[in-house]
Amino acid sequence: QLQFVESGGGLVQPGESLTLSCAVSGSTLDYYSIGWFRQVPGKEREGVCCISSYNNNTYYADFVKGRFSISRDSAKTTLYLQMNSLKPEDTAVYYCGAEPGITVQAMCKMPINEMFWGQGTQVTVSS
Repeated sequence: QLQFVESGGGLVQPGESLTLSCAVSGSTLDYYSIGWFRQVPGKEREGVCCISSYNNNTYYADFVKGRFSISRDSAKTTLYLQMNSLKPEDTAVYYCGAEPGITVQAMCKMPINEMFWGQGTQVTVSS
């Protein structure tokens, strides 16, 4: 029901910054959690940071606290991920994901395949 189009990925050097965008459409839901997730081939998808669709509650994974920031516009049509001080281990495909009827902490810590997903955007951090 929710549809996402991620953009902004690319190749950056360690220590640099990058901002990802996720265009959101097709939603008829009022209460859901939405966020950014990332995946490396052969590993499970992991939550990066998430935000509520209806309040300011957020959740950040320990490995990005102090470096990344999630936000969205007032119309809730675009989700952003500002990434600072990027590290090689941040290299992954980054996805928008959402799930109704769940807290941001629960969704971010335990993402499931039946969530609504975008197709992802590649972020590569390398010197």
